[in-house]
Amino acid sequence: MDTQFKKGIIEVCVLSELDKEDTYGYLLVKTLSHYLEIGESTIYTMLRKLTLEGILDQYEMESADGPTRKYYRLTGKGKQRAYQLKHDWLTFNEKVNKVLGGEGK
Repeated sequence: MDTQFKKGIIEVCVLSELDKEDTYGYLLVKTLSHYLEIGESTIYTMLRKLTLEGILDQYEMESADGPTRKYYRLTGKGKQRAYQLKHDWLTFNEKVNKVLGGEGK
């Protein structure tokens, strides 16, 4: 699969998960790796990039299981981006399925 295409899909998935609730990087990796082939470095690089772009905020919270964890949450800009990317993906996916002879034809 094309690297840029995969990064776009992963970004939609990361933002979608963060739209549900604030979370930390390792839990994102665990959750998404059930569905996608994804490495920790990919997620952590994306989290840093999205934080620098103002899409995410980060904060630290103590963990009962060990060290303090860095949590991420969507900013207002991030919520807008999550909505737009999800909408774009669902529209694109529907059209591709029609071309491929899948649902909706």
